[in-house]
Amino acid sequence: MGKGDKKTRRGKIIKGSYGVRRPRKKSGPATTGTGRKKASGAKS
Repeated sequence: MGKGDKKTRRGKIIKGSYGVRRPRKKSGPATTGTGRKKASGAKS
């Protein structure tokens, strides 16, 4: 199990593919904000 194994994270990095072991990164500030929750209440 290593670079040639498509089921491992390292193998997916070498192949350039994505999946359960190597999910795509979510873009942070560039999102539209539909999935974010607003902060409720003040911190004490």
